[in-house]
Amino acid sequence: MSDDLRLFAPAESAEFGRTVAAALGTELDDHYDQTFSDGEHEMRSEVNVRGRDVFVVQSLYAEPGLSVNDKLCRLLFFLGSLRDAAAERVTAVVPFLCYQRKDRKSKPRGSVTTRYLGSLFDAVGVDRVLAMDVHNLAVFQNSFSTVAEHLEARPLFVQEIAHHLEDEDVVVVSPDEGGVKRASRFAGGLGATLGREVPTAFVEKMRHEQAEQVAGGRLVGPVDGRVAVIVDDLISTAGTITQAAAACAEGGARTVVAAATHGLFSGEAPERIAASPLEHLFVTNTVAPFRLKGTSVAPRLSVCDAAPRFAEGIDAIHTEASVSALNEV
Repeated sequence: MSDDLRLFAPAESAEFGRTVAAALGTELDDHYDQTFSDGEHEMRSEVNVRGRDVFVVQSLYAEPGLSVNDKLCRLLFFLGSLRDAAAERVTAVVPFLCYQRKDRKSKPRGSVTTRYLGSLFDAVGVDRVLAMDVHNLAVFQNSFSTVAEHLEARPLFVQEIAHHLEDEDVVVVSPDEGGVKRASRFAGGLGATLGREVPTAFVEKMRHEQAEQVAGGRLVGPVDGRVAVIVDDLISTAGTITQAAAACAEGGARTVVAAATHGLFSGEAPERIAASPLEHLFVTNTVAPFRLKGTSVAPRLSVCDAAPRFAEGIDAIHTEASVSALNEV
């Protein structure tokens, strides 16, 4: 890796950052990080970043001791300090992007936090934001006046799942109508790997706006006697994914598995998954699955390492190559 690249990760993302660095053939650069007695903090680089191409890795999810807002504020202030230190270009590498699901005004006087988030990154002088499998790609790209780069986890999942399903009849299922394109791309990649056509299906999702609840509906597509692979961008409380799994099981699927890039597993997710027909669950390490530790669901979980994908994305940005091309494999 060239000498003009600088790579940082705050302490809470250091493990993922070190894996990214190893994939790039380098190490994380040193930075100063102190939290004061009143709760305020300071972060700054301890290496020269003047004229350098700088990347900061920080995944924005809540964990014990750090809220989403804690991590976001720490990242933004650090990014601002790097701009002030005369970095040539500053890229925020955000494996999981917070506030991405509130991407439209769904009620009177409602907030659109994805757009506000873009304004915050703009305000500290970020040149690029690199994220993986955002909830709504068009909204992500239009909410940031900086360059919004996007990676897909699909190639990771395709290789992992194909290894287990070489001789199986498979169908790729979207848990709602909005994910049909994602399921089609996944089925295309899985079919190319397996050397045969893989069909798709989807579950109609009915949203009750007043109760702010989602209910599963009719399953559309061929699942009877097949291994159903449900694909989604994230699992939060697991309501959507487990409703889809139940619909697949009721539709005659022989086995039901799921692949979701970001495993938040908040609220009742562990209990819902435990009671569901999901036999296996694939996620990436963009979010550490700490909420499943010690639960009955843990043995069903496989975690795919997304760090090499981010290393490829960083290398593409640094060498002025296409990040989008990485999603065509």
